[in-house]
Amino acid sequence: MSEPRSTEGSTRGLPVMEKPAGTGPPQRPPAEGERGPRGRFWSARRVPAGIVALLLLIAAGAFLYDVVAVRAGRSALGWRRELARQLAQRPLDDIWVRVGAGVAAALGLWLLVLAVTPGLRRMLPMRRTRPDVRAGLHRDAASAVLRDRAVEVAGVQSAHVRMRRGKVRVRALAHFRELDDVRSDLDGVLDDAVRGLGLARTPAVSVRVARPGRKG
Repeated sequence: MSEPRSTEGSTRGLPVMEKPAGTGPPQRPPAEGERGPRGRFWSARRVPAGIVALLLLIAAGAFLYDVVAVRAGRSALGWRRELARQLAQRPLDDIWVRVGAGVAAALGLWLLVLAVTPGLRRMLPMRRTRPDVRAGLHRDAASAVLRDRAVEVAGVQSAHVRMRRGKVRVRALAHFRELDDVRSDLDGVLDDAVRGLGLARTPAVSVRVARPGRKG
C-alpha cells in the first residue's frame, strides 16, 4: 500500500463541494398581508438640508463673530447696527417688513412640506414578494414599456403615455381600422401590461384614440 502524498507545496486546490439546488429548507412565499408597506420611497433631501445648514452656518458665524468682537471691546459691525436701527424704527405695516415676513413664512412652509412629504415622485413602488427586498420602477421606464406595447396594436401609428401613481393616460393615433376596435384592443393590451409591471398600486388606464391630423 502506497503512502499518501503530502499536499504541502502543491498548487492543486482542494475539492469544492457544491450544494445541490433545492436541498435547503423551502422558502414559503409571503402572504398578501406580509408583503410589506406599499408607500412611496422617501427622499434623503440632501440638497435642501445642505442649503439650510449652509445658510444657518453663515448667519450664526456672522452674529457670533460680531458678538465676540463687541465683547472684546470693539464696536459692532455696521450691518448689525443698521439692522437693529431698522427693526426699531420701522413699523409693522411697513412694506419691507411685510415682504421679509412673507419670505420667511414661505421658506418655513417649504421646509415643512419637504419634511412631511416623501418626495421621489418619479419612482413607483413595486409589489414586495420578499420582506427584505423593496424595488421601485421609474415612471419613464414604465411609460416606455406601455408605449411599446401600445404601438404593437394593429392600427396604432403612435402613442403618448403619461404615467401617474393612480392613473395612466394614453393618447394614440390610429391611421387605419375603426377607432372603437383600436380602443378595445388597446384597453386589453394596456390592462395586461400595467398588471405586468408589478406595481404595488395598479393604476387605472384611460385611453383616447384619434386620427392623425392632415399635413398641410
